[in-house]
Amino acid sequence: MKRRGLFASAAGLALGPLATTPRPAAAQAAAWPNQPVRLVVPFAAGGPTDVAARLVAEELGKVLPQRIIVENRTGAGVVVGSEYVAKAPKDGYTLLYTTIAHSVLRPLFPQLTFDPIADFAPVALIGQVPMVLYVNPKLPAKSLQELITLFREHPGEYHYASSGIGGAVHLATELFLSMAGGLKVQHVPYRGSSAAMPDLLSGNVDMLMDVGTGAMPYVERGELRALGVGSPTRSPAAPDVPAISEAGVPGYEAYSWHMVMAPAGTPAAVITALNDAVNRVTGQEAFRQRLLEMAMQVRPRSSPDEAAAFLASETAKWEPILRRVGMAG
Repeated sequence: MKRRGLFASAAGLALGPLATTPRPAAAQAAAWPNQPVRLVVPFAAGGPTDVAARLVAEELGKVLPQRIIVENRTGAGVVVGSEYVAKAPKDGYTLLYTTIAHSVLRPLFPQLTFDPIADFAPVALIGQVPMVLYVNPKLPAKSLQELITLFREHPGEYHYASSGIGGAVHLATELFLSMAGGLKVQHVPYRGSSAAMPDLLSGNVDMLMDVGTGAMPYVERGELRALGVGSPTRSPAAPDVPAISEAGVPGYEAYSWHMVMAPAGTPAAVITALNDAVNRVTGQEAFRQRLLEMAMQVRPRSSPDEAAAFLASETAKWEPILRRVGMAG
């Protein structure tokens, strides 16, 4: 009898969770967050993405009942940090703060152990940082149209710098050259835009399309010339610089962007709560002004569906460019 009673008790324990399904997930979502949340940044501490992520984390900590802890996990571009989040528990306590680099993971790293699209649930798009096209002032081109004409008439004679092969700057420049008529300009990759800047200033390279408006002080001193910005319209951070789309390459857009993601399978209620918290932060004028100082145009509101659609469109946009320059695996 005791043995039968033991089996009966075990059966009762086994059936107990079934009777409450899906209550555990619902209860977990309702209680979220009841512990600190980790925001994984797959970039080095102190860089522009890390700085923006920490501002987001700081403000999220004010609208949520728990702290948001930024954790830098770097390696193989953004692969190491992204993989860590993709394989983290689907409970809303490990999130990813990523950029345009996420949209080119699949073609650049065909042997990934995770799927950059299927294994993530986009939460919200934070904002976009447009590219700015800079040239050395010794170049005989004072407008974007003049630059295009110069490159067309002298194929392969000029050089552009980038922050590295496969990075946002490289891709944005190749997109520009392609949309401007298949221009031939030699690529000189550097380890970061800051490493390329001295050669641009000296005229060793002719052009650099950089993220944001950090080089505008050089323009103000006459050491560089800014010919276009990659946003659909002029950037509030550089109102005197025309949009590339209005200055000679219709439809051109190139920017880095920042997005918060969770592992796919995270409860929908948690995604909704997190999205609401992010929108409360991005809806604050003071927060938007702080990021505008970094040239980011903040999205005041962004739904998970909108963020997912944006990620899909960016992936479709950049993969052909990678194939064009022979970088897709």
